[in-house]
Order: sequence, then structure tokens, then C-alpha cells
Amino acid sequence: MSTDYSSTTQGGWSQTLKRVVVTIFSGLGWLDYFFACVLLGAAIFAEIKFSAYMDGYEQAILFAAVPVLSVLAWGWSPIRNLMIGAAGLALLAIYFYQTPDGGSLARAEQAFFLKYMLSSQSAILWMSVLFCLSTLFYTLAFALRAQALGPTASKLSWAAVLIGVTGMLVRWYESYLLGADIGHIPISNLYEVFILFSLITALFHLYYEARYQSLVLGAFVLWIIVAAVGFILWYSIARGAHQIQPLVPALQSWWMKIHVPANFIGYGTFALAAMVAIAYLLKQKNILADRLPSLELLDDVMYKAIAVGFAFFTIATILGALWAADAWGGYWSWDPKETWALIVWLNYAAWLHMRLMKGLRGVVAAWWALVGLLVTTFAFLGVNMFLSGLHSYGTL
Repeated sequence: MSTDYSSTTQGGWSQTLKRVVVTIFSGLGWLDYFFACVLLGAAIFAEIKFSAYMDGYEQAILFAAVPVLSVLAWGWSPIRNLMIGAAGLALLAIYFYQTPDGGSLARAEQAFFLKYMLSSQSAILWMSVLFCLSTLFYTLAFALRAQALGPTASKLSWAAVLIGVTGMLVRWYESYLLGADIGHIPISNLYEVFILFSLITALFHLYYEARYQSLVLGAFVLWIIVAAVGFILWYSIARGAHQIQPLVPALQSWWMKIHVPANFIGYGTFALAAMVAIAYLLKQKNILADRLPSLELLDDVMYKAIAVGFAFFTIATILGALWAADAWGGYWSWDPKETWALIVWLNYAAWLHMRLMKGLRGVVAAWWALVGLLVTTFAFLGVNMFLSGLHSYGTL
């Protein structure tokens, strides 16, 4: 009996795994496989050329990115186009940075395309302009019922993401032009992570826009990105935050490469859910209701955004604890940033629990998601402004 049960269980797992594999690989064309091979080739090239600058963990992250990015590209082809476009523009920028003696950061003020388009600072400025234009077109399309403006708004948002990702890649390269000991992935301070937040939020919005075939959501979601863009511009002008600085010792770790992106997938999707909640509340109050999608659609987007964000925020919190143990000798120290991260986690854990166990929906769920944005904003920014602790390197 035991043997039969074991073999049956093994057969069940085998069939389940087979179905998962078939689901992933069914419908893939030669371009999908070719793209995966290109990613693998790029990883091998990076390993050969830059292995001296990477430890074993960073090399593992490099090669783990290949299947992750491949599956993302297979599941949503616009991501593949984005990766190809951003990589092409970044390589063009690197080409313009070259001199007979090697790369020079001074070329950013000498080469026309770098100065006005492809240097990291120029690219981020273009990203900011395009996001603002996209928001304007989304809002006009919603306010004036001008459906023809919607596709233009979406294209502008995609263009902003493309040039923004390019700017981040070029900034990464520029940090190494300052010195091999200075070079680092550009997610180390508030300026850089606000850019990351804008890009992640926009990408999730564009995904849900395509999935639900609704151009209305942009009239709400893009405003939180405009707020982030406003902070980026202010932080650049008032504090010179666009200048690349060496990493503080606590951030000189491979943990940063996985903890921070996971964290900001959470922040971005929580923000998106809150902006969708505003649309839900307007619809429920019968304000502009004829211009908004159905309550069921808005509720579904809100739920899925929070579910995805919670999953990644949970991963980020675990990674943060492991990083803290590595850097400071303890998994948890009740540092203000850690405490507020826990508050954010508990807030959305309770939201999902009430949704799944008690069927929470409607106005209460929407208001809760909106209040969650305030909690998340304080954890993201308020702690840096008003509190101090082990994470003081992120202060304003």
C-alpha cells in the first residue's frame, strides 16, 4: 500500500511538473529561443570580461537573471522589445563614451547625443518629460472622452520607460568610469530608487492596461509617477542628487542587487493599487462613472496588484533580514526602517487575509488600499525624513 501511494504521489508530481513545463514552452517561436540564447551569450560575455569585479554570489545573480528575463519575455513580448531597445541604446551610449585611451566621463559634455539624449542625466530628464506628457494625454483622454488620445498616452509611457531603463543602464556604466571601486548598480540612494519606483509602477500599469484593454487606468496611476518625477527633479536641483557617489560600506554587498528591486516591486504595485482604489471610489459614488471601467475590473486590478506586491515585499523583507545578519550581525534590530517595513507587511497581510478569508471587497477594501499608500509612503520616505537608524544612508 505504501509503495503504491508513493508511486502515485511521484506520478502526480511528475505530471504537474510536466504540465508546468508544457505551459511555459508551448507556443514559443524561434525568436523566443533566440532571445534566450542572446541573453545567455550576454551573461557569458559579462562573466568573461568582468568576473574580476564579481564574487560568486554576483555571478550567480548574473546567470539566474537569464531564465528570469527569458520567461518574462516569453510571457509578455513587449518586455522583450523593451530589453532589446534599452540594451541597444545603452550600447550606443557606451560607444559614444569611448576615446582612444578608453572610456571617459568627460564625453558626456562633448558628444552631442550624450549631452542631449543618452547620458544618464539626459535620459532621466527625457524620462521625466515623457511621463509628464503621458499623464497629460491620459488625463485629457479621460476628461474629454477623447479615445484617440489614449494610444498616444500609452506610447509616451512606453517611451518614458525605454529611455528611463536606458538611463539606469548608462548610469551603471558611468559609475565604473569614475573608478572600479566606485562602480555599482544604480539603486543605492533615494534619487536612484525613485527612478526605479517610477519605472516599475509604469511597467505594471502598462501590463494591466494591456491585459484588461483599458486606457482609463493611466489617468489615475500616472499621477503617482508624476509625483515621483517631481521629487526626482527637485532632488536633482536642490541636492545635486544626480551626481554619482561611492557606496557607503553597508551597501557594498551583493544583497542590494536582489533586496532593493524586490522591495520596489512591492512599493510600485501598492501605489498602483491605491490609485486604482481612487477610481473605484469615484465609480462607487457615481462620479464620472460612465467614463470608468466596471467595479469588478477595478477590484480585480487592485487585488492582483496587492497580491503581487505582497509576494515580492515578503521576499524583500526576508532578504533584508539576511542582509542585516550579514552586515550588522543580527537578523532584526527594530531599526525604524525595519519596524515600518513590518507595519507595511502586516497591513497588506491583513488586507489579503480579509479578502481571501472574509471576502473583503468594495468600499472598505478600496479605502484600505488607499490608506495603505500613506503607510507605505511613510515607510519609503517618511522614515528617511523624520527618523534615524541603521538605514540613515538613505536620508534626505
